[in-house]
Amino acid sequence: ICKGCVHANYLREEEEGIESTCPFCRRPVPKTAAESKLNRTKRIEKNDPAAMREEGARCCAEKDYAGALELWTKASELGDADAHYQLSVMHCFDRSTVRDVKKELYHMEEAAIRGHQIARHNLGCHEGRNGRIERAMKHF
Repeated sequence: ICKGCVHANYLREEEEGIESTCPFCRRPVPKTAAESKLNRTKRIEKNDPAAMREEGARCCAEKDYAGALELWTKASELGDADAHYQLSVMHCFDRSTVRDVKKELYHMEEAAIRGHQIARHNLGCHEGRNGRIERAMKHF
């Protein structure tokens, strides 16, 4: 579901005065962090790349880079563009083990191919810094 559809659903619920529901499953929105974690864990067990990506972001915020790397890797294998982008950032800023430019570029390219706009922009900047101006311009 796109962000516009999620927002439209939120506006409809506000306008009609009904309880907020998840735009994916239509169940009531969790009221506590524990409920939210339980729902996310269930979605991860069912190989939901969006849930893996979000849990990876939580791990990264808590400086659990190994956990984030594992979750984003699995989400990227399932085709999640944002997970590919986060992996490229992780490899760029040395949050995994060792900075790996090849992996950084691989994940940046995969994210760009899947429509991630920031990855595409960053890829264009990378090409420009390396003197491949015509190739860089295609990304912009």
